[in-house]
Amino acid sequence: MDAAFVQTLWITFKLAFSTTVILILIGLPISYWLAYSRFKLKPLVEALVSMPMVLPPSVIGYYMLVLYSPRNFFGKWLAETFDLRLAFTFEGVLIASVLFSLPFMIQPLQTGLRSLPESLREASYTLGKSKTTTFFKVLLPNIKPSIITAIALTFAHSIGEFGIVLMVGGNMPGETRVASIAIYDEVQSLNFVAANQYAFILFAVSLVLLTTIYSVNKKYEGWKIM
Repeated sequence: MDAAFVQTLWITFKLAFSTTVILILIGLPISYWLAYSRFKLKPLVEALVSMPMVLPPSVIGYYMLVLYSPRNFFGKWLAETFDLRLAFTFEGVLIASVLFSLPFMIQPLQTGLRSLPESLREASYTLGKSKTTTFFKVLLPNIKPSIITAIALTFAHSIGEFGIVLMVGGNMPGETRVASIAIYDEVQSLNFVAANQYAFILFAVSLVLLTTIYSVNKKYEGWKIM
């Protein structure tokens, strides 16, 4: 493995890890709100959260580039205030990756919270526990399989991102070049050995993550039966 190969894998896994960490931090409160809120426009919010699952990555990537452009308010504000440009940078790709992977974190967590009996929260409140304590001490320990599923799905989805990374970050070695883009480049160059190395690593990681999800869920089902 040459330095460029290792560097591409490092960027790939750094992007996936960073995306997953950010999403678990923001995904937990969002999932809690979506699971228990009675806000009238909640279906619209849920639809917006789920949009990346049905929209082509090029659509999201295009709007992210428009948002990052110095010709628009946000991009101009970043450039003038912080001398920061997000287009074709790792940071810009990371923000796009977080938005694009949002439903893969939110939906398992929301489903897990909704599956809990309402009496669980009510019993905690009756004992004088606050909403925050109830969330961290009562609800989260009871949706561990959902948390593991959300983390694994988000990470697996992030390492395989192609369109959104290409649109927002281009293909800049050492900055935004990830394994999925490298596979395409190597195939175009007829370098099938390198393409196979990238593909096998992504396949192996995804297989391990998915096997973990099914194993945890099967074990949890066994506990419920007992």
